[in-house]
Amino acid sequence: MKLPVFIADAFTASSFRGNPAAVCLLENKLDEYMHQKIAKEMNLSETAFIRKLHPSDNFAQKNMNSTLTFVTLSGELKARRAEDGIVLDLPLYPAYPQDFHEVEDLIKTAIGDTQVQDIRYSPDTRKLLVRLSDTYDRSFLENLQVHTEKLLQVENTGKVKGLILTLKGEPGGQTQAFDFYSRYFAPWVGVAEDPVTGSAHTVLSSYWSQQLGKKEMRAFQCSCRGGELEISLRPDGRVDIRGRAVVVLEGTLTA
Repeated sequence: MKLPVFIADAFTASSFRGNPAAVCLLENKLDEYMHQKIAKEMNLSETAFIRKLHPSDNFAQKNMNSTLTFVTLSGELKARRAEDGIVLDLPLYPAYPQDFHEVEDLIKTAIGDTQVQDIRYSPDTRKLLVRLSDTYDRSFLENLQVHTEKLLQVENTGKVKGLILTLKGEPGGQTQAFDFYSRYFAPWVGVAEDPVTGSAHTVLSSYWSQQLGKKEMRAFQCSCRGGELEISLRPDGRVDIRGRAVVVLEGTLTA
């Protein structure tokens, strides 16, 4: 078996930054076991498998449509070309106030005595959003040591599948102004820290739009690789997340 494979860095304009993801083009359906084997071999946060819906489809043929629709296990995912990047059309998930005492052990295990300003929970995505105090700045979030190795012991009910740490931006305080910063941890699904993730921003977008009173925002994910996202909330209850991407590797996977 030979599969075309690409590795792309997303939410960045330069190589070796942003979110690295492998993309495998499939002529035929593979079983789940092989999917997992290939993903393990890629050893990246994400490995995507794209399979043709119709035998007449051709990966080599240039697609003239500005929008591509992918049928996924989570529903349809649409991506369209923009002048300066790619726009993902994603659902917008609300987050609701969460009692601190119910998640106190989880938060303290993750970030110790770091001051917390707000806590929200998204039941749709099972993500816990923790907003740090406005007294902290971007460098504090970037350098914060998050102890993910013990989170599985503290939270094993299945309620939480991802931990989002977020901080209000500093307009004018950086070379490029951002509305908010974030980091994302998901040891419950085997990812200690995701470099840049669009899924967490479907929750962050809803939260920060309410807090800032804005529909258009710029975000920066403060992982060691970093990533920039431009966010637009739409009146139909969805969100457009735009970023740039670069292909850093093209090859053939043999198995």
